[in-house]
Amino acid sequence: MKVVAFNGSPRKDGNTFELLNIVLQELEKEGISTEFIQVGKQKVRGCIACYKCFKKKNKRCSIDDFINECIAKMVEADGILLGSPTYFCNVSTEMKALIERAGMVSRANDDMFKRKVGAAVVAVRRAGAIPVFQALNTFFTFAQMIIPGSSYWNLGVGREKKEVLKDEEGIRTMQVLGQNMAWLLKKLAK
Repeated sequence: MKVVAFNGSPRKDGNTFELLNIVLQELEKEGISTEFIQVGKQKVRGCIACYKCFKKKNKRCSIDDFINECIAKMVEADGILLGSPTYFCNVSTEMKALIERAGMVSRANDDMFKRKVGAAVVAVRRAGAIPVFQALNTFFTFAQMIIPGSSYWNLGVGREKKEVLKDEEGIRTMQVLGQNMAWLLKKLAK
């Protein structure tokens, strides 16, 4: 089993990174292979509604950039973690590009993420995290994925790098998320 995590923050070692790593550590404790992919700071764009993915049905977006590498990793994985900072009550632009284009390619290819496990991770300074959490989870539901729960919304509070590591409830939420994701992946593998 494998879970791939996508960090939508341009700060590759910021709070979103820290939260995703906590989840990944819990998965690794359960013997699940993990991979971390930095999406933030990549030069990517959103879906252009060309619908070529529906014509070609090759599990790729017609825009040939880093997003196609991400889509290929998603196809290979059993579980997908999407992490984003909160930017004006929404996901980062890089994460938005990933969910738009991966979502469209998935639909064009017989819902290729169907029944994979997906979980959202959100870093926030103070407020606005729930719309980010909702945007990420909406991707999972549209893709017909299965979402594990946690002990609270999957978010951690912090502004400066590593500040989220002072959020004890946020850390615990990520640990429980990782444990629940591992449990679900194992149940589905039976």
